[in-house]
Amino acid sequence: MIKIATYNINGINGRLPVLLRWLKEESPDVVCLQELKAPQERFPIQAITDAGYKAVWHGEKSWNGVAVLSKYDITEVSRVLPGDKDDTHSRYLEVIVNQLVICCLYLPNGNPYPGPKFDYKINWIKRLTKRTKALLAMEIPVILIGDFNIIPTEIDTYKPEKYTDNALFRIEVRKAFEDLIAQGWLDTIRKLFPDQKVYTFWDYLRHAYSRNAGLRLDHILLSPLLEDRLLEGGIDRHVRSWEKTSDHAPVWICLKEQ
Repeated sequence: MIKIATYNINGINGRLPVLLRWLKEESPDVVCLQELKAPQERFPIQAITDAGYKAVWHGEKSWNGVAVLSKYDITEVSRVLPGDKDDTHSRYLEVIVNQLVICCLYLPNGNPYPGPKFDYKINWIKRLTKRTKALLAMEIPVILIGDFNIIPTEIDTYKPEKYTDNALFRIEVRKAFEDLIAQGWLDTIRKLFPDQKVYTFWDYLRHAYSRNAGLRLDHILLSPLLEDRLLEGGIDRHVRSWEKTSDHAPVWICLKEQ
């Protein structure tokens, strides 16, 4: 069995004690991190190595940054989502781990809507969809995993009417997610919890976590070759209650070994 997780850490150096505590308690085999908020040279590789993980990361000085931690060897494929040579954001990392292609992504937020940030989000999704189509055509086992900044359906938010004109929930964005799923990807958490309101993000404001006023933004999608290997999954929502924690909670699945 292999346990694979995603976690928007919201600042890896500031939240490092939280990350290390969670890694020790849950011991995932592979972890995809987003929103490192650290330049390349400030990634805490020694602490990660001491925790028993290898790492590939793409830092950025400002708000972005992605990383893959693994107990297995990691082969880097790409740290750029194809389709825009002028896009310098650190939002995409494609690697091979244990014969799995893993695409760790931090999809743009897109707010405010309308505006250039929303346009950038839509264009980024188009680029992602083109890449995922190419990956599926290769007929290889692929995982799309990370913070998609997309609320797929009404059940994925505590208050749908509040988000009508939010870039996380705009009809264009939800339609794009539907089109992505229609390529053949399995939304694992929705598969495992088909009728439940399960969330991965709770704002810091207005006691959102204690009120369970959450959103499901973090997703793990499997290509068709992996569907039969899905065993279980969940959201470590209790991590959101820890001191100085991220506003996201870790999301994980377990796959049968091949």
